[in-house]
Amino acid sequence: MPRNRKSVESTLQNKGFVKAEGDHHYFIYFDKHGRKTRARTKTSHSPKVCDIDDSLLGPMARQCFLNKGEFLRLVDCPMTREEYERRLIDQGELADPKATDTSDPSRGHGTP
Repeated sequence: MPRNRKSVESTLQNKGFVKAEGDHHYFIYFDKHGRKTRARTKTSHSPKVCDIDDSLLGPMARQCFLNKGEFLRLVDCPMTREEYERRLIDQGELADPKATDTSDPSRGHGTP
């Protein structure tokens, strides 16, 4: 089922995606710590495009490292930003902040 383009764009921005302009509207995901990720997608600039066709939702999902059902949960709002980040961590697309705590000097990269 198609989704309203403006609604999808707004939801993505509310969930941590940052809009970047180009020949399309690009959305790049930054985690809660401000780290840029490989998760990104784009939508059309054209004012004629009011809805994102169902056939485009699958490719958008893959760009965000989700399956189509998960992506629909993300843009329809049942999936929170925290759940999305957990999914990226589980897939190895995002470092687990608990596993990369730099405040422990015994790890070799904190300050003593």
